[in-house]
Amino acid sequence: MARCFSFAATQDSCYRYSFTRSGLKSSTTDLGEGTIMHCWIPKKHDPSKATLLLIHGFGANAMWQFHGLIPKFISKFNIYVPDLLFFGESYTARAERSEAFQAQCVIGVMEAHKVTKMDVLGLSYGGFVAYSIAAQFKTRVARLAIGCAGVCFEEKDLEEGGVFKEVTTVEEAVELLIPQTPEKIREMMRLSFYKQPRSLPSCFLQDFIEVMCTKFCQEKKELIQALHRDRKMSDLPRITQPTLIIWGEHDQVFPLELAHRLERHIGDNAELVIIKNVGHALNAERPKELYRHLKSFFVDNLPSSKHASHTNSLSADEENSGLSDSPFRLQLACAIVISKLRKVTLEIG
Repeated sequence: MARCFSFAATQDSCYRYSFTRSGLKSSTTDLGEGTIMHCWIPKKHDPSKATLLLIHGFGANAMWQFHGLIPKFISKFNIYVPDLLFFGESYTARAERSEAFQAQCVIGVMEAHKVTKMDVLGLSYGGFVAYSIAAQFKTRVARLAIGCAGVCFEEKDLEEGGVFKEVTTVEEAVELLIPQTPEKIREMMRLSFYKQPRSLPSCFLQDFIEVMCTKFCQEKKELIQALHRDRKMSDLPRITQPTLIIWGEHDQVFPLELAHRLERHIGDNAELVIIKNVGHALNAERPKELYRHLKSFFVDNLPSSKHASHTNSLSADEENSGLSDSPFRLQLACAIVISKLRKVTLEIG
């Protein structure tokens, strides 16, 4: 029977409405040579505010990962939220797959919107791209925050169990990061969470896969391969910007040792914050604590001229809202949908 309802598509539409209602608008930039990058940008850029660039990781598009942060920071920053290449509506016909190329494309978008100075937050894969932006475009980045991004991992770490617990090959990592079955999503959730969430019905996971995980699969696989291939610490440039490193104590994707390794590599400009009793999915397991650290780093350190017009206190809405990502937020919403469907005696197949 043809499917008449897609929860993932509906949720995506809700996030789109939420972004628009918060004061952002959808924009696409043609960077040339077959490269198009989509980005959420302010409806009106306020020159009295600083700019905050949010860079997502693997999973769904940027909306799914940052919808909880937007209302918290929108009054304090001009917020830009790009979809990296091969996520959302962004793509390229070029063969480049490195995080350095992703970084160049993001900066190309920012230049197109005449933004030359910014603070940057990158989560997981987005942290690799954010670090590359800070390294390549030193004068553009004022401050950098990286969440659970194993920027300092080396090619040998995967084979030796230094990244992705119980995964020893790139092919196995690809199967988890680009899941094509409900069981692979469950495996990735088990790897990402310290406190395991309840399992979702397969029908919802399959719907998420069909809506969010079937486009640009080969290209995403190549992104993962490029991230791993010939990676050495000796090739990683040192950055000089003030950098906040946020990590989950029990991260099994990029273990905590990589956070210490990155802190040592950056040196005195780095601050490491370890969140207790949490895994890789920081924004799903400890959203309030994550936000408090980001607020302390980004908002409390704003220049006085930009800071004076903004309050630092958390509103009730800010304190109570979460920051979940990828399919993880589906859990609560699915329960609500199932409850409503039961009330009208519809059968979920």
